[in-house]
Formats: sequence, structure tokens, C-alpha cells
Amino acid sequence: MKALRRRFALCIAVCIVCMGMPKLTARADTIESIREKLNQAQEDKKATEDAKKATEENIGGLNTAKDSLQGQLNSLTEDLTRISQNLEEIESDIIDKNEEIRETQEKLELAKETEAQQYASMKRRVKYLYEEGTQTYLELLLGAGSFSEMLNQSTYIEKLQEYDRKMLLQFKAQREAIEQLEARLQEEKEQLDELQAQVAEEKSKISTSVSNTKNGIAGYSSQIAAAEQQAAELASQIAEQDQNIAALQKQLAEEIAKSRLAAQSKWRDISEVSFSDEDRYLLANLIYCEAGNQPYDGQVAVGAVVINRVLSSVYPNTVSGVIYQYKQFAPVLDGHLALALAEDRATSACYKAADEAMAGYTNVGRCVYFRTPIPGLTGIQIGDHIFY
Repeated sequence: MKALRRRFALCIAVCIVCMGMPKLTARADTIESIREKLNQAQEDKKATEDAKKATEENIGGLNTAKDSLQGQLNSLTEDLTRISQNLEEIESDIIDKNEEIRETQEKLELAKETEAQQYASMKRRVKYLYEEGTQTYLELLLGAGSFSEMLNQSTYIEKLQEYDRKMLLQFKAQREAIEQLEARLQEEKEQLDELQAQVAEEKSKISTSVSNTKNGIAGYSSQIAAAEQQAAELASQIAEQDQNIAALQKQLAEEIAKSRLAAQSKWRDISEVSFSDEDRYLLANLIYCEAGNQPYDGQVAVGAVVINRVLSSVYPNTVSGVIYQYKQFAPVLDGHLALALAEDRATSACYKAADEAMAGYTNVGRCVYFRTPIPGLTGIQIGDHIFY
């Protein structure tokens, strides 16, 4: 018998795969609750559309401001170009001035070396001619062999003295040149300091302009991006609201149809229906899939819903027909029932609940639906399910 049941379950699973049923959606609320939700959804959509329109107008204003900012940016760019050119010229002047200073320093060092050499030479001559006293001159004159030679010695002494005077004048001129060079060097240093101050000022202007421009661009760009994102989100929200409204409208139509069917329904007596072992096997495993984690009363209630449908004239008149009716039970659609049937996962409690339901017992009256609770849906709650 168990092998027969597993073959039966395998056939059922194959049928499910071939049918390719979509995933079951949540069951509907009451008609009035759905109508209220539909009205609220339409009002929400209108509010979202108004918000989207306002956002689009805001984007238009931001784009106008952005265009104005672009004009300011172009002007700033021209200013930055001019300042950059000025900075390049100043930096070039600094380079030239540094070169002049370097050359002046070289000349100054050379002048000092010349001065030192001249001073050393003069010092040696003075020491030789003067520090030794007048004896030196007498020795030069008395040592002459003739009057002519004496005259020559005298002329030599005069020329030597004249040379010393000339060297003294040159020394003085050299000292003046050194002083002029030092003054010129100081002046050039002051000019360099002034140029450096101009460079710092120009750099500050550039930094301020660049900072202001970047801040302005970042500010407007951020506002535009945020507004565009908000508009896109509102458009997406409107699309979702359209889908929600369509779903609620469809749900409302289905509930109205269900209500009409329920009003027209005729019921058979349980004594008019016979059940097979396969019906018991199928119902017990469906109970396991739908309410295996629920209290026993909840398992009985699920079985009662199936049997109520069998007894109602608006549903199939067999257990298998009710269970496999298109888009009615989630475990059928997602394959869980097929797996349960293949392994006979139903517990003893599930079998007991199936037996009670097939015997005609119901703890939910003539309810033909059940689902997890949602706002606005009333019925008989057992465990985690509402039966209605």
C-alpha cells in the first residue's frame, strides 16, 4: 500500500511540474476592507503625483539657477586664468631676481678678494719703506755709484710713492664699489620680498576663487541630484501604487465574485460523499504542509475547509479536485505537497485530523478559506490562521 501511495505521489508531482502553476498570492480581505484600501491607495497616488509635479517644478528652478551658476563659473574661470598668468609672470620675475642677486653676490665676493689682495700688497710695501725708517732712503741714495744713478733712485722712490697713492685711491674706489654693491644687494632683497608678498597675495586670491567656485558647484549639483533622485523615487512610487491599485481592484472583483458564489452555494450532506484511502493520504499530507506547526485544532480546521469545499456546489466535489484546483493551496504550487506525499511526512495527528474532517466534524462552521491574519479580515482565528 505504501509503495502504491508513493507512486501516486510521484504522479501528482509530475502533474504539478507539467502544469507550471505560479506562486500563490495572499487571499483577499473582506469586500469593505478592500474598498477602503482601494480608496486610500488612490488618494495616496494623487498625493504622490502632486509631490512629483512640485518636485519637477523645483528641478526647473534649480536648472535655471544652475545655468546662472555656469555663467558665474565662466567668469571665474577667466579670472583664474588671468591670475594664473600674473602668478607665472611674478614667479618668472622672482627667478630673474634670484639670478641677479646670485651674480651680485659673486661680484661682491670678487671685490672683497681684490681688496684683500691690494691691502696685503700695500701693507708689505709700507712696512718695507716706512717701518724701517729713513735709513732706507739714505741707503738707496748713498748707495748710488753716480749722480745719475742717485737721480734714478730718487725717481724710483717717487714712483713707488705715487704707486702707493694710486693703490690707496683704488682701494677707496673698491671700497665704494663694495658699498654700492652691498646697497644694491639690499635693495634687490627688498624687491624680492615684495615680489614674494605679491605671489602670496595672488595665491590667496586663486585659492579663494577656486574654493568659492567649487562650493557653489557642489551646492547646486547636490540640490539638483537630490531633486532628480526624489523625482525618480516618486515616479517609481507611482508605478508601485498603480500596481497596488490594480491588485486591489482585481482582489475586490475576486472577493465580490466569491461573495456571490457563496450566496448561491448549495451544500451536500457528508453522508452523500465517500472517501478513499488515497483521499485520506492526500488530505493528511496537505494538513501537514499547511498546519503541521499549528495546534491540533488548527489542523482539524484546515481539513474542515477542504471538506467544506467538497460539500459546496461552487468547488470541485472530490478531495483531489479541491486540493489541486488552480491557485488555491500554496504547498501545491511551490512543490512542498509533492515532497510530503513522496515521503509520507504527515504525522499521526495530521491523519487523525483528516479522519475527523472526513467524518463531517468542523470547528470552523462552513468556512471555505483560511490565511494568516491581516488588518480588516475577520473570522475564526485558530493558531496562526484566520478561517472565514
